[in-house]
Amino acid sequence: MMNLRAMILTAALGGSLSACAAVDIPSRNAPYESLPAYVEGVAEGYQEIDHLAPEFQPQAVTPVVAVGALTGPGTAAQKSPLLGSGVSVSKVNVRVPRTLKVSEANRYLPQGDIVWREDPVGDRHAQVQAIVQAGLERGVHALEGPVATELDVEVLRFHALTQKARYTTGGVHAIAFTMVLRDAETGEALTPVRQIEANFTAYGGRRALVAIAEGQTQKVRITQELAKVIQQEILRPGSRTPRRGGLILALNKL
Repeated sequence: MMNLRAMILTAALGGSLSACAAVDIPSRNAPYESLPAYVEGVAEGYQEIDHLAPEFQPQAVTPVVAVGALTGPGTAAQKSPLLGSGVSVSKVNVRVPRTLKVSEANRYLPQGDIVWREDPVGDRHAQVQAIVQAGLERGVHALEGPVATELDVEVLRFHALTQKARYTTGGVHAIAFTMVLRDAETGEALTPVRQIEANFTAYGGRRALVAIAEGQTQKVRITQELAKVIQQEILRPGSRTPRRGGLILALNKL
């Protein structure tokens, strides 16, 4: 009898110990218990605040141009590039260095930095400067951002077609220049100096004659192309893919 009672006590003790060792299941993800029916109200400080919710909703954000960051100390290369939607260009300065070599040779691929024949023989540097100036001014005319800038450009190469290429094979208008946007008041560079390649197809033969008859002279087409190129390079720097002319374009750069 004693052994039976000992066995019963031992089993009861073991059960109580195993109950203490049971793992408690986390309840942080369990749904809240419903309140008993006799609870008619909510404790002070726990009332719903739905009427305040709109104050915490995100509001529309107006883009801000950080003018101070662009005009503060530091080099132009360290500053964020300006987007065209944030700038306006009050003045375009085009320089055609007198060190650029002019070629008047009537060959398919004359050597030189400036090849231009559509104006009468004269100051080719001044003629090229006027063409580039007109094209760039047309391109920046539509920019109306809050940051007033000036555009500085230096022509590196201006190759149109010679008479021989114009009336036979055609080729490539190979035009290159550097550009930088400066603060209109201080003259400080707001963007790094970048080299731009504005190369595009030059008509020749019958196609050139048709274009001339329609008023699409070399000067007109170059002016239009420069306007498009400068606008793209200010609005989306580096997004434009320049025309690749292969061997002809490479020779035309000599």
